Amino acid sequence: MVQSAKYVSTRGADANEPKSFCDILLAGLATDGGLYVPQAYPSLTTDELAEMRMLSYPALACNIISRFVDDIAAEDLRNIINKTYREEVFGSAEITPLANLAPGLHLLKCSNGPTLAFKDVAMQWLGHLFEYVLARDELELNILGATSGDTGSAAEHAMKSKQGVRVFMLSPKGKLSPFQAAQMFSIQDTNIHNFAVEGVFDDCQDMVKAVSNDLSFKAQYRIGAVNSINWGRIVAQVVYYFKAYFAATTNNSEKVSFSVPSGNFGNVLAGHVARMMGLPIRQLIVATNENDVLDEFFHTGVYRPRQSSDTQHTSSPSMDISKASNFERFLFDLAWRDPAVVRELMQKVDSEGGFDLSACDQLWGRVPAFGFVSAKSTHQDRLATIRMVHQKYGVDIDPHTADGIKAGLQRHDGSVPLICLETALPAKFEATMAEALGHNPPRPEKYIGIEALPQRFVVLTTSVDKLKEVIAKGCQF
Repeated sequence: MVQSAKYVSTRGADANEPKSFCDILLAGLATDGGLYVPQAYPSLTTDELAEMRMLSYPALACNIISRFVDDIAAEDLRNIINKTYREEVFGSAEITPLANLAPGLHLLKCSNGPTLAFKDVAMQWLGHLFEYVLARDELELNILGATSGDTGSAAEHAMKSKQGVRVFMLSPKGKLSPFQAAQMFSIQDTNIHNFAVEGVFDDCQDMVKAVSNDLSFKAQYRIGAVNSINWGRIVAQVVYYFKAYFAATTNNSEKVSFSVPSGNFGNVLAGHVARMMGLPIRQLIVATNENDVLDEFFHTGVYRPRQSSDTQHTSSPSMDISKASNFERFLFDLAWRDPAVVRELMQKVDSEGGFDLSACDQLWGRVPAFGFVSAKSTHQDRLATIRMVHQKYGVDIDPHTADGIKAGLQRHDGSVPLICLETALPAKFEATMAEALGHNPPRPEKYIGIEALPQRFVVLTTSVDKLKEVIAKGCQF
């Protein structure tokens, strides 16, 4: 197996000295503010793709992930993956089983992990991976992250009690569902620190980036990332696109399309990586809610992140994001992997509030070749979709998954099977589910009454200096 595992920044740093996988795993943002990407995507042969079809989930994960890792012994990597992807953790040996709603319409069940969200698939792996690397290299790491709902709880449940790791997680105060907030704030482990920020998710994300771009502070306090800016998360998510494809097809000459609820663009980016590796994907349907920055781009060529005051609080709150960090990784591929083009575009975002590619045939004309299309969903759309799926297929879906199914049915070209990615279980969003169906969804026994548990969190303003202060106080080396 040929490994393709050296990494560079989307903005050009380290171009002459590409980094190893473990270097970028612990680093978060690149030193120039860009995101790390592999120098080249692994390219699968027809025979390699055929060999993958019958693999178990852990074996498939090892096959794919090992192509991106150059500095972990093969046996150790296999052990980490086998420790992660177990039936006891995810409720099924399939890890992400495929449910058939109708001929040619499928739901990829990604939300049976410890926190009932698809984020567990990558976070559980990162938890074991971080602990292994930090112990091997005799290091400690302070993970700084921002969450719009599910990343925080998945990260904290994966990292709690892990040796050598502390987590500092920012979330927008009052913007999560009560269940989501309780999942995070009820954790009592002393290595977990929660902060409720008086703002929206984009404010939290901006604070994380500001701290990460202070290179001296980042080095002094060993700041790392667990958001989807961390390439380790993207790699783990690539696996279930392959697993879903094999479950939905009978041979590798067939194609499929995926519909993916999108906020920070990380989940659908993993599909893009799978496609670039050679997985036969026709469409990648980007589903947004009322915060439709990505939908606007894929329809018009205009990328125009909203201000915090213009970001709407919706009934699919994990997608209430107006600055999609991982979009920069797609821009890098769109721009022939030229960091100078990416730097210019991101400078326009900072100085002019966005950019318009519609008049640039060289860039805008390339978008269809990557298979991306998009659609947005509103509150009434998701209520109608929840009801439709419940009545027609006897399946309950959460509001974010409803956004994905609505967009998928709207934009799917009908020529190949459509796989919609589930993002969370309905129990996490009782108010919307009750509005749609007239009753609360069933809740796993271990989460009954979670909102009444004691909660630990600190309220913060959007002050980056104050955030640095509390991080420094929480780091006792």
